[in-house]
Amino acid sequence: MAFIIAEPCIGTCDTSCVEVCPVDCIHGTMPVDEIKEHQAAGNKEAFASIQLFIDPDICIDCGACEPECPVEAIFEEDDTPAEWESYIQLNADFFE
Repeated sequence: MAFIIAEPCIGTCDTSCVEVCPVDCIHGTMPVDEIKEHQAAGNKEAFASIQLFIDPDICIDCGACEPECPVEAIFEEDDTPAEWESYIQLNADFFE
C-alpha cells in the first residue's frame, strides 16, 4: 500500500518530501528543480495550481515523506480522509 498526496499540496508544492524519499517516487507536472527555482524567486503563481504525486508502483511505504510535509497533504492510502479519497486514483493516474 502506497502513500498519496492530497489537495493541501496544491499551490504549496513544498519539496521536503522529495528530499527524503529513498526511492525517488515523488514527482509533479513541473520538475522539482523548476519548482524550487520558482520558490526561491518568490514566484508562487508558477505552481499555484499544481501538486506533487507519489508513484504507487515505486513507493516502498517507508513513510519518510509524511512527517516532512508542512501542510499535512501526505497520507497512507487506507488513512486518506474521505474528502480526499479521489486523490488515491489521481496519484495512480498521474503515472499511467
